[in-house]
Amino acid sequence: MPRVIVQKINNDEQIRDFKELGTDAKELIKAAMDARRNAYCPYSNFQVGAAIQTADGSIYTGCNIENGSYPAGICAERTAACKAISDGKRDFVACAVVAQQEKGFTTPCGLCRQFLAEFAQQGDFPLYCTKPGCPPLKVLATTIRDLLPRSFSFLGNK
Repeated sequence: MPRVIVQKINNDEQIRDFKELGTDAKELIKAAMDARRNAYCPYSNFQVGAAIQTADGSIYTGCNIENGSYPAGICAERTAACKAISDGKRDFVACAVVAQQEKGFTTPCGLCRQFLAEFAQQGDFPLYCTKPGCPPLKVLATTIRDLLPRSFSFLGNK
């Protein structure tokens, strides 16, 4: 049985205080913060960390990895997802993304949104976006479906 991290949040309640989140959500965010420290981003200097929780409670982390051949780079979210998938975990139940952006929160890019939606256990899962800090003060608490309401799928279960 998957651990429930947070119920779906209304649009007007998307910005939350870190201290209001459940223990599992805080753990996921902290794992993403730790992963961010390993980012390889000599071109953009924009460090991103991500953490994905699977239905069995496992947490997989990733960071962005840039390359001189620009398309060869990979986002933090897909790095974490690929680690989970390569371990046989295909049932994502939550994700956290941590990056520093002055005027907003960094959410997954379109490619990552579609990639993550493919592995959403029930067609959706909570997504926490925040800035680095110990602890972060504010968290954008949303869902993958809110960010990508009509994801592309051959599977017909989304």
